[in-house]
Amino acid sequence: MARRGAGTPFLLQLSLLLLLHLGGTLGCALVAVGSPIVPLGSAVTASCTIQRELCRGLEQGKVRISWMLDNKLVAGSQRQGPGGTEVSNLTLPRFNYTQARLWCCVEWNGTKQRVGMAEIRAGYPPAKPLNLSCVLNLGDYGLTCQWEQGTDSHLPTRVVLKCAGGTPSPLLCCRRSRAQAVTGCTPQGGHSHCTVPRQLLQLYRQMEIWVSATNALGTAESEHLCIDPMDVAKVDPPTLQSIQSIPFQTDCIALAWDVARGTEHMELQCELRYRAHEDPAWALVTGIIGRAGTTQHCGFLFGTEYHFQMRCRRSSASAVAYWSEWSPGRNYTTHEKAPTGKLDVWWGAQPAGPGGRLEVQLRWKAPRQREANGRVLGYRVTLSPQRRGRDPPTICNTTHTQCNFSVPARTRRVYLSAYNAAGESAPTEVVLLERRGQPLAGLRAVPGGERSLWVHWEAPLAPVIAYVLEWQRVTAEPGHCSTCWQMERDGAATTALIQDGIEPFQRYNISLYPLYEGTVGVPIHTTAYSQQKAPSHAPKLHLRRISKSEAELYWEPLPVEMQNGFITSYTIFWANSIADVASATVNPSLSSFVIRGLKPSTLYKVHIMASTAAGGTNGTSLTLVTTVLDDTEIQFLFLTLGLIFVLLMVLLICFQKNERMKEQLWPSVPDPANSSLGKWVPAAVPQEPLQGLAAREPGPAAISTVTVLEGEPGKQPGKESPALPVVPPALPRPYVRQEGPGEPVQYARVGGAGYRGQRLLPEPGPRFYENLRGRGDGGGAGDWGFPEEPPATFPLLQGLRIGGAEELHE
Repeated sequence: MARRGAGTPFLLQLSLLLLLHLGGTLGCALVAVGSPIVPLGSAVTASCTIQRELCRGLEQGKVRISWMLDNKLVAGSQRQGPGGTEVSNLTLPRFNYTQARLWCCVEWNGTKQRVGMAEIRAGYPPAKPLNLSCVLNLGDYGLTCQWEQGTDSHLPTRVVLKCAGGTPSPLLCCRRSRAQAVTGCTPQGGHSHCTVPRQLLQLYRQMEIWVSATNALGTAESEHLCIDPMDVAKVDPPTLQSIQSIPFQTDCIALAWDVARGTEHMELQCELRYRAHEDPAWALVTGIIGRAGTTQHCGFLFGTEYHFQMRCRRSSASAVAYWSEWSPGRNYTTHEKAPTGKLDVWWGAQPAGPGGRLEVQLRWKAPRQREANGRVLGYRVTLSPQRRGRDPPTICNTTHTQCNFSVPARTRRVYLSAYNAAGESAPTEVVLLERRGQPLAGLRAVPGGERSLWVHWEAPLAPVIAYVLEWQRVTAEPGHCSTCWQMERDGAATTALIQDGIEPFQRYNISLYPLYEGTVGVPIHTTAYSQQKAPSHAPKLHLRRISKSEAELYWEPLPVEMQNGFITSYTIFWANSIADVASATVNPSLSSFVIRGLKPSTLYKVHIMASTAAGGTNGTSLTLVTTVLDDTEIQFLFLTLGLIFVLLMVLLICFQKNERMKEQLWPSVPDPANSSLGKWVPAAVPQEPLQGLAAREPGPAAISTVTVLEGEPGKQPGKESPALPVVPPALPRPYVRQEGPGEPVQYARVGGAGYRGQRLLPEPGPRFYENLRGRGDGGGAGDWGFPEEPPATFPLLQGLRIGGAEELHE
């Protein structure tokens, strides 16, 4: 049920749309416009009338009319018309569409329904056709005309070619009534040409022809063309039959041809053109009568190949007549003649050594075609001119334009001639002058183009007969171009253009010789490029030396072929790891550079850029690391370390070889602090009270007093003096050992007589100590004498042994 309820409004709308459509077909809505085709940009008016009784479903309620131009809503006015109709009027002040549809709509149930439509087109009147021209085809005698249509009118336009019947006089042609005009042809497919058939043409009579273009906004016509169709006939080209030289040894030729088929009865006017293969332009011969079939013409070069062509048209035609196409070409080579004129010659001479001969390098330019009179077969050099009846001896016969030979040292003249199949030229005298004349003041060369150079110089004060220019391409391997020279015969000239053998991006050495009367001037030189660009490569950097703050770099100069121009500068760039970039410009004459102000122990990247006036090229990067110390600092450090090492070695050797020095510097002294005597303290004697332990400072025990008992002077050890009474020695100091908090216990006493064999430091009259026990006065338990060697049970006495006593005793 819900689905049926939802579909009911859609069915009602569909049925209403069908009713409105049927009603509209029967005249429900009537849309009227002022004009369906209007000028572009003009105003458009329209009205829409709705008849309720014809629009089913709209009988009741208010009718609302709206307008749409294509899909754009536009506003109009609405009013009630007669007979219960509703009328809406619309005015579009500026219609800027070339084509659009205007819809009349009514509103029903909130939607706009289209009930009427009118299509409107806008454009311009047709443009005037231009440049009308016609040509008559003699094959079918149809007149084909073409024109330019002009701008597009955006409207359907009908274009026709019209023509009117002929009159015998051109003056009466354009006075003809337009009612006699007929449609000659209509172009198809939007083209701007068509052909009028033969049956509509009147040959040999003047006809009026024009183009008419018509659309809904107007008509335009081209300029009227009054012509005789035969005047615009385009004939077929003639055919060249033969060409020959007449008479022999002249510069004239005779030419014969045949006119095209079907034009034998016409008066034709023809033209002949020709040129040599090396000539860029044609030479034109006019005023040739076509029916004659033959003609003669002079002024041709000897021994030269020419290309000939011919064309014709009606001689009685007006200026609008057409020439035929050029005939197929025909080649012909004129006969030869002996070369004429003088040759341009240049020479170089130098002594050949002690033999009394002169080495000559002779160069010359090939004669121009006008002077060669054919194909030159060779050149001959002689020592004297040719005389009638005998030939002079030939020293050089070659097909080239140079010759090297030797002549006697006093030879000053040689003679050069050229020959072909027809004969030999008059000899050119060559005077071998010395190059000692005044040189020019200045010389410079500038580019004249991609493959040429302009040379400028200052004229000298002395009169000059001619100038000789030499140029040589600069290469890594020396070479010589025998044809790279030219002669300027104008002695007043100060400029010359070099075009032969000049290549861009190559360097040339240029030399200029002034030729004076009787001598040759000293040459002046310069270098030039016809065109420059950046070098092909940059030099490769090499490291010569490096320190903590400097680095010296060097590079090999670029080969001249890679420079592509004059090197204006070298630029050195260097940067460290923190992108601290610096650069320096170096004079192009240098090949090394020292970078200063570098940081110690730092990595740098360095590269070089070679520059010309046209740009620069970067080289590969060189990585280097500065040192921590300079060379002088490193040398000083090594010297200091060496001296210290040598001193240590000397001291070590001295210590190893001299024991006395060791004893003097490091005596063998026992350390009492490490002795067992430190554990003993002196016992109390009747004269000195024993200090308590409490009064002692903390720390290891030390010997406080050692009492030495000296023997009687003059008494030998081990012997008793019978005469003298025994005098008891000084009371020895006892030593006790502190075991605890109780009373100290005496452990031993040190006697003062010394040990047997012990002696003091060397003194005059050494004094010996004797053991008290050795005396004969009793050695009981109460004696204070001691044995020679301390017993092992008395560690205190063992510790009192003086180290080194054996050595001292010895």
